[in-house]
Amino acid sequence: MHALQIVATVVAWLVFAGAVVMAVRAGRYFVRLFRVGASDPSRFVAKGQRTATMLREILGHTRMLKWTRVGVAHWFVMVAFGALLFTIVEAFGEVSNPRFEWPVIGHWAVYGLLMELIAGLCWISIIVLIIIRQVNLPRRRSRSRFLGSTAWQAYYVEWTIFAICASIFAIRTFKIAAGDFPYPTWATPLSHAFGSIFTGMPTGTALNLVTICALVKLLVSWVWFIVIGLNLTMGVAWHRFLAFFNIFFKRNSGGALALGPLKPMTDADGKPLDFEEADPEKDPFGVAQVEQFSWKGLLDFTTCTECGRCQSQCPAWNTGKPLSPKLLVLSLRDHAHAKAPYLLAGGGKDATGEEKASQEQLAGVDALALAEADRPLIGGPDEGGVIDPDVLWSCTTCGACVEQCPVDIEHVDHIVDMRRYQVLIESSFPTEAGVMLRNLENKGNPWGANPNTREDWTKSLDFEIPRVGSDEATDFEYLYWVGCAGAFDDRAKKTAKSVATLLHEAGVKFAILGEGETCTGDPARRMGNEFVFQMLAQQNVETLNEAFEGRDKGRRRIVASCAHCFNTLAREYEQLGGEYSVVHHTQLLADLVSAGKLTPVSPIEGGVTYHDPCYLGRHNRIFEPPRELIGAAAGAASGHGGPAGNGAAAGNGGPAGDGAASGLTEMPRFAERSFCCGAGGARMWMEERIGKRINVERVEEARSTGAKTIAVACPFCMTMISDGVNATKPDGVDAEDDVEVLDVATVLLRSLGK
Repeated sequence: MHALQIVATVVAWLVFAGAVVMAVRAGRYFVRLFRVGASDPSRFVAKGQRTATMLREILGHTRMLKWTRVGVAHWFVMVAFGALLFTIVEAFGEVSNPRFEWPVIGHWAVYGLLMELIAGLCWISIIVLIIIRQVNLPRRRSRSRFLGSTAWQAYYVEWTIFAICASIFAIRTFKIAAGDFPYPTWATPLSHAFGSIFTGMPTGTALNLVTICALVKLLVSWVWFIVIGLNLTMGVAWHRFLAFFNIFFKRNSGGALALGPLKPMTDADGKPLDFEEADPEKDPFGVAQVEQFSWKGLLDFTTCTECGRCQSQCPAWNTGKPLSPKLLVLSLRDHAHAKAPYLLAGGGKDATGEEKASQEQLAGVDALALAEADRPLIGGPDEGGVIDPDVLWSCTTCGACVEQCPVDIEHVDHIVDMRRYQVLIESSFPTEAGVMLRNLENKGNPWGANPNTREDWTKSLDFEIPRVGSDEATDFEYLYWVGCAGAFDDRAKKTAKSVATLLHEAGVKFAILGEGETCTGDPARRMGNEFVFQMLAQQNVETLNEAFEGRDKGRRRIVASCAHCFNTLAREYEQLGGEYSVVHHTQLLADLVSAGKLTPVSPIEGGVTYHDPCYLGRHNRIFEPPRELIGAAAGAASGHGGPAGNGAAAGNGGPAGDGAASGLTEMPRFAERSFCCGAGGARMWMEERIGKRINVERVEEARSTGAKTIAVACPFCMTMISDGVNATKPDGVDAEDDVEVLDVATVLLRSLGK
C-alpha cells in the first residue's frame, strides 16, 4: 500500500467514526426531545396498516408526485440515497486499493449497469432540482415558495448529492483510464465516455486519482452527516430519516390526510377530553407552550423540508397575510430546539402555569435556553411571541397546506390547538368573533336570529315540508339539515328552497327539524372554542338520535346543503356518539339525475365555472357530483342532459375534459388545489384587514374564465363569492348584467325550467 492510500484510508475512517458519533448523538437527542411532547396513544394503533401506508407513500412518492417534475426527480434522488450505499462500501475499499471490486457481483455487468443508471439518473435529477430552485428563488418570483427557507442548507444538500454522483463517475472514469474496469461499454456508457477522454494517462496516475476521488466521495458523504449532526433543525436534510416516522405516525393509519374532522382536545394522557371530568390542574386546554404539542407535533416541526409547497398554496399567504404555514412550522421548530436544553433538564410548566423543575435541575441550563423558555408561544413583536396573533388568526383552515405537504405535517390541527388555548384560557381572539360565539350560546346560530324563525324560509314554497315528529314525517327517507345559513341568510335561503324543490320534484320523502335544529358548532370549533362546540354538538346528537330512533346507521340518512355542516355531521359527531349516513345535496341530486328522476331541459347561458368549497372538496374529497350536475345542466342545451364527461367529474386536478366542452370551464386552481373563498376557520365572522381580500382574489380568477355563472356548493362560499363579485364589478356594468353566483342546486333547478 502506497503512502497516499495509507493516508487516505486513515482520513476516511476517522471521518466515518466522527459521522457515526454525530449521528448517534443526534438520534438520542431527537428521541429525548420528542418524548417531552404530550402523549398521543392513537398513533400506535394499526401498525400493519401504518407500515403499508408508509411504504406506499415513500416508494410510490404519492405525495411528491402531486408536482410531477419535482416528484419524479426527487424519486430518483431518494432511490439513489439508499442504493448508492453499495458505492460507499466500494469507496472504502478503493481508498486503500484502487483496484478494489465487490466480491461476486463486482464483475457482474448487471450490477455495473444498475449503479450507472441510478447514479446517472440521480445526477440528472439533482441538476433538475437545482434549476427549479434557481428559477423560483425569491429574488426572481414574488411570494416565492422558497421565501423564508434556509438557503445555505438547501444549497449544501443539493451540491452534496451532485458531488457524490460526480465522484462515482470520476472513480469509474479513472479506472477505465487505468485499464482496470470490469464492465462492458453497453452496461456503463457514460463512464466509458468520460474514460475515453483520459486515454493514455499513466496507469499509476490513474490509480492514484481513483484513490483521491474515492476519498473525496467518502469525505463529502460523511462530512454531510457531521454537518447535519451539528444542525439539528436542518429539515431539508433530516427529513431523509424522519419522514419515515412522520408518515408512519400520521393521524389516519389508512393514509387519509389530516383533514375533515379536527382532532378532539385531549387530556394529559392523550385521551379525548371530557369537559365535565377535566382536571384544570392537570389537563391542558389547548397549547400554551411548545412542549404541550404532542410528540408527533414536535416530530412534525423537525421533519419540515422547507420546500414551501404549503406556502405556495395558502390563501392567506397569497393575499398578503402574515401567515405562511411553512414559516409557522419553522418558527415552532426553532423555538422547540432552542428551548430543548431547558426542557430536557426537566423544565416546563404544568396546566396551571407553574414551573415543574426545581432551581437545582435548571442550574446547568444555558441563559439562551432559559430566555427562550420565557417567550410566550403567542404574542406580538412587543411581547417577543413565537407566533404573532395575526398569523394565528389569518388561517381559514382550508387545508391546502396539509394537502400539499409531502411529509404529512398536520398544520391545521396545530393551529387550532393554539387557538383553543387563546380562546378558552386567555379569552384572546378577534372582537367580531366574540359576537358570533355569544350568538351561538344564546340563540343557537351565529347570526343571533330568533330560533323561532328557522322555518320561515319554507313559507313561500308551494308544497309542505314535514317536520320531524309530526304525523306527516313518520316515514321520511332523508332528514334535510338546512343549517343556520339556509334558515337565516337571504342568499342561502334560495339554495334551501332549490334543494327542497328538487327533492320534492324527484319524489324523495324528506323532513326537517325546524326549530329543533341548532348550529352544528363548526365555527366555534374552528376558532378554538371546543366547549361551545361540544355543547351544541351534544344537543344536536340527542335531537338526531331521537329523530332516528329505531333506525340503524344506514337508515339514519341526512342530506346537508352546507359543506361545513356536512363535514361536522358526517365526520365529527362520531366523536360524540352520533353516527349517521350523511350526504351533501350535490351527491344526492347527482344520484337523482343519474336515475332519471330529474331531467334538465333548459340550457345554461354564458357558461359556468365552479368553485370547490374547501370543506366539500379538499376536506372530504367530493369533487365529482357538483361537476356532474353542472355538466348535466349544461348538457341540456345540446339535448343529452346526462352527467358531465369524465374530465369534469375527475376531481383530480387535471384538465376539465369533456365537462368543459359541456359548459363547465374550470378555474386555474380547482379540485384539490382549489383556492379558498376566505370564510373557513370562523373567518366568515372576522374582518379581513390585512392584505388583499381572499374572496376578491378568487372572484378575479373566476372572472378570468369568461363564464357568466359562478356555481358554488356551500352557503359560506355563496356569501364570500357574491361579495367578491360586488367588489370587483367592472365600471359601467349593471349588477344584473354581471356574472351571477348560484348554488349548484339552483343551476340544476333552472335547467329543469323551474
